Amino acid sequence: MKRIDLRVEGMTCGSCVKHVSAALTPITGVTEVSVDLSAGRVHVGGDADAQVLISALREAGYPASVETTGPVVESGKARGCCGSCSCH
Repeated sequence: MKRIDLRVEGMTCGSCVKHVSAALTPITGVTEVSVDLSAGRVHVGGDADAQVLISALREAGYPASVETTGPVVESGKARGCCGSCSCH
């Protein structure tokens, strides 16, 4: 399982958070959606394709771009982690 971090534009309130979550949750491969309204970021866990996520958000009215992709943190340590990041 991987994590995709997206920068999402146009989120201004709790209703936006619900719309963004609703746009991403039904996508095949999405297992987790976490929206950080104040940072304008969405963390998506699972095996979904980033471009599919971006397209779904665009259709919902929220322009988005990939910020980072990486392993999911499990038990305080990310698989394949370099050992010097904050996940330790």
